[in-house]
Amino acid sequence: MCSCIRRGLLSALLTGLLHGVAAAADTPPAPAPVQGYRVVASYPHDPSAFTQGLAFHDGALYESTGLYGRSTLRRVELASGRVLQQVALPDTMFGEGITVWRDEIVQLTWRAHRGLRFDRASLRQSGEFHLPGEGWGLTHDGRRWIVSDGTADLRFLDPQTQREVRRVQVQDAGRPLRRLNELEFIDGEVWANIWHDDRLVRISPADGRVLGYVDLQGLRPEGLRRHREAVLNGIAYDVDRGRLLVTGKYWPWLYHIEPMPLPSR
Repeated sequence: MCSCIRRGLLSALLTGLLHGVAAAADTPPAPAPVQGYRVVASYPHDPSAFTQGLAFHDGALYESTGLYGRSTLRRVELASGRVLQQVALPDTMFGEGITVWRDEIVQLTWRAHRGLRFDRASLRQSGEFHLPGEGWGLTHDGRRWIVSDGTADLRFLDPQTQREVRRVQVQDAGRPLRRLNELEFIDGEVWANIWHDDRLVRISPADGRVLGYVDLQGLRPEGLRRHREAVLNGIAYDVDRGRLLVTGKYWPWLYHIEPMPLPSR
């Protein structure tokens, strides 16, 4: 074979490889898979509660409710929905996400730039801290507090100083996923509500990549489906029994749900 033919074949091969690489680069990543769910049990829930945060720890359910002049932190009996203990926030504060951190409940406020700390046993306020930006959802991974603020970002805070140590942008198929709201840390993943969306989103805390969704369409109580603000909001995980609990603003029920297996890809 003459050198000119060999050069032509080599050139064609390289051209084909380059075209293949370019085509692969132009192909957008596939969107994250979607899971269904089944309801395992339902429990009464205060239909006047504008639920902003939910947490479950050592057999106790804690809830944060919002709205100016109506925001509270409360301990709730899961089986009956009865409020066992409650403290009211100042009228100037709008309660948001909560998490159980050691012997405390930490609660965010929306636009007051303040986070509040409460003794877990008594619900007496034990301190507060400055929170840059808005507060929406709150959870922790055992080392860092994780905060959402309505954008596509998750901020990781040092619990000792409350200073941001890193952040990730949540993306699905290369696109930012905004309006992240209430948070829960489950088996190494961050789970989040998306404001005005019937899906839960599962997020990698390492890089913000969306791992999947749980589509909860049909769970919102029938009488609330036209109420604009009666949205899905509130995720709690009972580690001891492996129960995933969800509810929404003004919902009369709190549900124990079980996500269905992810579809094979």
